[in-house]
Amino acid sequence: MTTRRTDEHPDPADPRVGAPLFSTWRVGTPERQRLAVAAIARAWERRAWPARGLLSYHVYAGEDGTTLLHHSRWTDEAAFEGYRTTHRDERVEEIDSAVPGIESVRLDRFRHYRSAAREDDPRVPGCVVIVDVEFDGPDPERQRAWVDAVFEALDSDPQPPPGGIGAHFHLNTDGTRVLNYAEWESARAHREALAAPGDGIGSATAPWERVRNWPGVRSGTVRRYEHVLGLIPAT
Repeated sequence: MTTRRTDEHPDPADPRVGAPLFSTWRVGTPERQRLAVAAIARAWERRAWPARGLLSYHVYAGEDGTTLLHHSRWTDEAAFEGYRTTHRDERVEEIDSAVPGIESVRLDRFRHYRSAAREDDPRVPGCVVIVDVEFDGPDPERQRAWVDAVFEALDSDPQPPPGGIGAHFHLNTDGTRVLNYAEWESARAHREALAAPGDGIGSATAPWERVRNWPGVRSGTVRRYEHVLGLIPAT
């Protein structure tokens, strides 16, 4: 199979995806962001699609101008491990040669848990917001309970932000983190939601207060990204 580009955003709730992986690179500047994305595209498009178990691979440029987010969608972790031991190094080496000094910050393995999105919503995300919540130790039951509490809060919210399209919650496999892949109409819509009266996104309801003060939450980060590269196997 050959490799081709796609402008379509991935479906985070796709039931075929058994192992969604997210990783972050620190590249330093907007220019190096652009060069790294071009190098990734070259390294992949000049080679055959590496594995049937890889459904798609997407790259996002951080609004901060210094980072790239990678999102690969695998049928299972065995498919990723096969790629990692046979095809990954040659691609990484080519990219590092084109843009020396890239720092690979982390690679995390997740499972999709729950999504809040309308199936008939025609809007295309103009911004992806990654909300990363870390707990003070591994506890898969606590991961699920926190996400379930977010859904209760969403149901209680009298004024959900108008620019939101979908929220897709993933649990990392070591039990310590939750990642919300949130789709927004635009970065401006998300900024306006954060700047709304109150405590940002989420009204001042009791369920939202419960989410904000959940025991054991160590940290939470919110970062905005633009989808800049999508790769899929050619059919």
